[in-house]
Amino acid sequence: MLDKDLASIQETRDLLRKATEAQKILAKMSQEKIDSICKAIAKAGFDNRKLLAKMAAEETGFGKWQDKVIKNQFASKTVFDAIKDMKTVGILREDKLNKLTEIGIPMGVIAGLIPSTNPTSTVIYKTLISIKAGNAIVFSPHPSAKKSIHKTVELLKKAAVEAGCPEDAIGVQDTLSMSGTDELMKNDMTKLILATGGSAMVKAAYSSGTPAIGVGPGNGPAYIERSADISTAIKNIIESKTFDNGTICSSEQSIVVDKSIKEKVIAELKNRKAYFLNEDEAAKLSKFILRANGTMNPQIVGKSVSTIAKLASLDSVPSDATVLVAPETKVGHNVPFSREKLGPILAFYTVENWKEACKLCYEILTNEGAGHTMTIHSTDDAVIKAFALEKPVSRLLVNTPGTLGGIGATTNLFPALTLGCGAVGGSSTSDNISPLNLINIKRVVHGIRTMEDIRGVVKEEVGNQTNLDLKENELIELLVEKIIAKLN
Repeated sequence: MLDKDLASIQETRDLLRKATEAQKILAKMSQEKIDSICKAIAKAGFDNRKLLAKMAAEETGFGKWQDKVIKNQFASKTVFDAIKDMKTVGILREDKLNKLTEIGIPMGVIAGLIPSTNPTSTVIYKTLISIKAGNAIVFSPHPSAKKSIHKTVELLKKAAVEAGCPEDAIGVQDTLSMSGTDELMKNDMTKLILATGGSAMVKAAYSSGTPAIGVGPGNGPAYIERSADISTAIKNIIESKTFDNGTICSSEQSIVVDKSIKEKVIAELKNRKAYFLNEDEAAKLSKFILRANGTMNPQIVGKSVSTIAKLASLDSVPSDATVLVAPETKVGHNVPFSREKLGPILAFYTVENWKEACKLCYEILTNEGAGHTMTIHSTDDAVIKAFALEKPVSRLLVNTPGTLGGIGATTNLFPALTLGCGAVGGSSTSDNISPLNLINIKRVVHGIRTMEDIRGVVKEEVGNQTNLDLKENELIELLVEKIIAKLN
């Protein structure tokens, strides 16, 4: 018998070999055939959205199954609607005027790393965009979500095969180990890694030597500027932060508010059942946000307010509280409330004006979450523009919920569950990842200029010489003489 790590490595190599052969078949298919397979995959994800949502919530203990239904619907129907008319294989564009043709080339086999926070929806989404681009995909499940991830792959694969997809174009690891995941990322048969998860995993993907698209942590502040519609802003923030108990990384992590409207904002938050922690309560909760090594405590991830309150012995928190809010003045690696909190917990900062807010939001983001997402609630176009120009984020969301705005549900961003953070966030792209991020483009071009055209040759007879034979100063003198002659 093989040791578990050796068995995992062998299994991974077998999956990659089969996926490589399947992808060769997939790469020869027409756009129409690829699209029909994607339609079947999307239908399977949509039809099983409730089953998979309940499985994920029960297995992981994260979030709300009702909200996971919405995420599964988003990952299947919404994503498919966005990609169904997209050209990804074969001839993408012909520009006859400029004699240029673009051809879509699949990358090959994709490694799909799946988190426990959004397991089933991320599998549906990554399967769709990979197959749409003509790629095969092999999944590495988070161990705590293995059952629901495997069920999702099983259902999608069955539908894809029935629609004509090669069986091994969609694969998933069964024997899970760090060695197996490492093999998946580093094996030469893997052509691209789609990494969604914690910072350590994303860093490992980028360190693997294989091209990768990874997503770092989100830590987006929500700035409520004095011109904002306060009631709508708070409604958006509460709905966003409580959606699936805050497990989507574009959700708001802190509120920054102008001093002049502070009391109105607090009143509206309390009206929507937000519970403000006193100093002692905040100190108790802060111990549960981070672990000793400075990483987020999984005990708070995707948990309800009541569960978190029990963990932190916060006996005064009402049973109907929507979010926990902690007043904060500091930002730093060892300031838990200023960090990413994938649960219904918000920091609350007060500033004098938008310029001070601008500086504070920059500090929050560069401490953690650079390149990801932030929101601003304002009707002042000048302030919005200033934030857009200065904030180190790939998505500045205006007057919309962070969670659903960032993934493209309430905005016109591409609908995606992998959100690039750009170079400032250590990512290879700032895009909401689409099938176009998973193809190479071959360009066929015709020559339209000659070397003589490039050199700008115009024969000017000077004795037996052309202007190519002249030295620079002689050419200048010649041009001056010609200009003077024309003037006279």
